[in-house]
Amino acid sequence: MNIKKLFGVAATLLLSAQAYAYNCNGVAQYADGRSYTNNAIVQNAGSAFSCKVAGWCSIGGPYAPGTGWASGEAWTNLGSCGSTATSSTPVSSARSSVASSTTNTGGNCPNWAAGTNYTVGVVVKYNSSFYRAKNENPGYDPVISTWYWEPVASCPGGTNTSSSSGNNGSCAAWVAGRMYYAGNTVSYNGGTYRARYDNPGYDPLISTWFWEPTSGCNGTGTSSSVSNPGTGFAAVVSEAQFNQMFPGRNPFYTYAGLVEATATYPAFAGTGDIQLKKREAAAALANFSHETGSFVHVTEIARGLYCSDWGNLATCPCEPGKQYYGRGPIQLSHNGNYCAAGAALGLDLRRNPDLVEQSSKVAWQTALWFWMTQSGSGYRPAHDNIVNNYGFGETIRTINGAIECNGGNPAQVQSRINEYNRILQIIGGTAGNNLGC
Repeated sequence: MNIKKLFGVAATLLLSAQAYAYNCNGVAQYADGRSYTNNAIVQNAGSAFSCKVAGWCSIGGPYAPGTGWASGEAWTNLGSCGSTATSSTPVSSARSSVASSTTNTGGNCPNWAAGTNYTVGVVVKYNSSFYRAKNENPGYDPVISTWYWEPVASCPGGTNTSSSSGNNGSCAAWVAGRMYYAGNTVSYNGGTYRARYDNPGYDPLISTWFWEPTSGCNGTGTSSSVSNPGTGFAAVVSEAQFNQMFPGRNPFYTYAGLVEATATYPAFAGTGDIQLKKREAAAALANFSHETGSFVHVTEIARGLYCSDWGNLATCPCEPGKQYYGRGPIQLSHNGNYCAAGAALGLDLRRNPDLVEQSSKVAWQTALWFWMTQSGSGYRPAHDNIVNNYGFGETIRTINGAIECNGGNPAQVQSRINEYNRILQIIGGTAGNNLGC
């Protein structure tokens, strides 16, 4: 398989107009290409900016605050340095305005804490006001990062820690961030819900694909259990751990999409003992992360047609107007690979290769298709290398061994190994033997 090394991301949003004045005294001047963390504040082009996505903020160029065409994807405009726009108010006024317009009634919401991961639907208290997470985020400021948060009048439903009881018995109360497995039942806001699929504590009212209303507690009227009854990626890596691994990833690469994709290949991170499962999860994520710049890039930069006889034009003709450049976690490229992956997944990726950059689930599925079934430039699929104890190094050989292994590019090999060990530390796994190739 031809795995490309150059990546890119499509532009989606342009920087919005300045909204208010900002005191830039002491704020560092932005430097193109410098590494920035989430919520880092800089000044550039006469305005102050807060970093939304560390991976993009650190790229520079098109993501440079206030000057790059994709600036709005990476940075939030905090306002003009020293001059107030006439159509809006300073940050302090905006905060006090929100506070005075909300009603502090309802349940017990936790105080917002910087650096804490928040899933969609979580409500927090911030500066005497309440905010609901519109999009999953690793603790962005509710007032600054308004794409991730929205103000709400109160905590929903009184409290999220109460349990319900009645004819169906007493179910354990749903807890955000706790791992639930298919069949577990919980009480939430006066109702009872059953987990249709494994999930890391998604809100039963919001994540209706993962939860469904039910009339009983595990069918017996007893409190539901949250013990792990089976295997699979979601039982090895939680959403909180995934967010910790890749805090600056492109929002396209969702945990939910990955969990859905693993249903296509249940043996992925579901084979062997718990340490073997953790090794496979970490090995796949490490290699996918390496291919995409820590899940920042969805497509490659040097896009081309990639339609060739190598892809067997007789049986896999290229669709007019379509290109088969690298997309997704494994950077699937060339018409032959799109045809093969599409056939395995039941998708017409020959006619619609763009689906790989439009659907998070499909993108993850193509990566898992390669991981589970293709030998690439190695001797066997990456999955087989892990479960048969050939070691992480052989997964590198499968993915890009012709270029990196046997001394070809030791720095790139070491980069993959470092990422593998970093992920294993987060999920508590052991590396096994044969790390290099």
